[in-house]
Amino acid sequence: MEDHVVSCIDRSDPKYRRYVGVRETAAYLVYDMSQSYHIGDEKRFATTIVGITQQAYAKIIAINGVWDVVNDLFIGMLVDRTRTRWGKFKPYLMFLAIPGTILSVIYWLLPMILGGSVTGLQKAAVYLALQMVMEAVGTFQGIARKGIMATITPFPEDRTRLITFANLFSGLLGEKLPGIFFSALLDLFDNGKLGGQKNLPKAFMTMGTFTTIAAGIGAFWFFYVCRERIQQSVRSPSLRDSFRTILRNKPVLMLTLSETLSGLASVGSKRDYLIDVLHAASFETICGIPGAIINPFSYAWIPWFRRHFSDRTLFVLGRNCMNIFSVPVFLIGSIGGIKDGIYKKRIPMAIVLAVYEMCFTVFWGVRSVIPTEMYNESMDYCEWKNGYRGEAMISVARGLSEKIAGKVGNLGSVLVSIWSGYDPRKYVRGDAQTDKAKYTLFAMWTIVPAVMAVFSVIPMLFYDLSESTKQQMYAELEVRRAAMAAQEEA
Repeated sequence: MEDHVVSCIDRSDPKYRRYVGVRETAAYLVYDMSQSYHIGDEKRFATTIVGITQQAYAKIIAINGVWDVVNDLFIGMLVDRTRTRWGKFKPYLMFLAIPGTILSVIYWLLPMILGGSVTGLQKAAVYLALQMVMEAVGTFQGIARKGIMATITPFPEDRTRLITFANLFSGLLGEKLPGIFFSALLDLFDNGKLGGQKNLPKAFMTMGTFTTIAAGIGAFWFFYVCRERIQQSVRSPSLRDSFRTILRNKPVLMLTLSETLSGLASVGSKRDYLIDVLHAASFETICGIPGAIINPFSYAWIPWFRRHFSDRTLFVLGRNCMNIFSVPVFLIGSIGGIKDGIYKKRIPMAIVLAVYEMCFTVFWGVRSVIPTEMYNESMDYCEWKNGYRGEAMISVARGLSEKIAGKVGNLGSVLVSIWSGYDPRKYVRGDAQTDKAKYTLFAMWTIVPAVMAVFSVIPMLFYDLSESTKQQMYAELEVRRAAMAAQEEA
């Protein structure tokens, strides 16, 4: 048997909890940081810097959403049928890492590439074409990333330790520094410093390109050193098997439905509110300082939470903690009405936002670790029930539903913004938004997601992968993997 595949390890060995070694753990930490090492603001970049109208941006979202459905199904089937000596997922991560990074660099350099003589229609066409290519590459990478985390170790304890360690220390080591620095730049430009708004395109291109390359290097290191340790069955699942796997896997169905409904609730952006209403992008950092102090402790509280609550309860709480605490933010901000409401005032809202950040950060460890581990357990459940693993197609089903929900939410956000009279180009010109637009931005990231997120709780009422079932599942999987290893060695 190849040394990169381990089918079973004796649980009597006290070292099994540390099966993923120091080098691989460090690489995963860097990789986890790379996932958040960016400046964000893609929508603002497209509509404000590249110059795509909101109407054209809405059409791009719709077209790209249809393309998502088409390419995800074929790519998922292809990945699930992949068998190589490097594993099932690693080849896609390795060979697409550099092309993916190059595409992202081109994306951030669009203002320079397109220039000033290109018409709005031509800009929209180029942007759409690039988005579709990036979407296809991103689908391969996204499926492989989720799959590699489900197969990197056969033991849930080892996997949970790895995820917790990465989420804890990547924050402490500065994964959010680019966003913090860029927020400060936006505030300086907004106040006429550093040449004012005319230098915004250069700032987006420079910071976007730098963070893309840095994140790409960090991710490539992890892709190079990581190993798949759960052996795939020799038989590749057919297309029919792949779809049956999804329908029969009740845990992943319930998780997917819940996350899809949560995605539909994501119709607003706190960052848009901070920039266009308070003109204080740095509030995202300043108001988050109290929460940043609490954040590391939230991971230490995970064992206590798991002793007192089921994973199902923690999933619901972790997924919705931000929505729960955004309700009082909306109620307080709405005092005074649309025209003279508190939501427009910096100092009162700074206090409210700081308290908001502190409250939901208590559950940040639960939010970061529990959903990921429950998803990985659902992969093991598939192997237990069907005799083969279907990470790719399950990842496609989950990812596709999340993408569609996210795009519907994003499309809804754009349409509501158009209805409210919001104009992203006003930010470049230094003009103020209307009161209706400002209040709409405020409501769309506070009360609207909170109301819609209630529906995401319903599927989890039917999630039934209990602790006793998991114990039986892993005991039987251990025996099967040992038999498979012995058969291969023979």
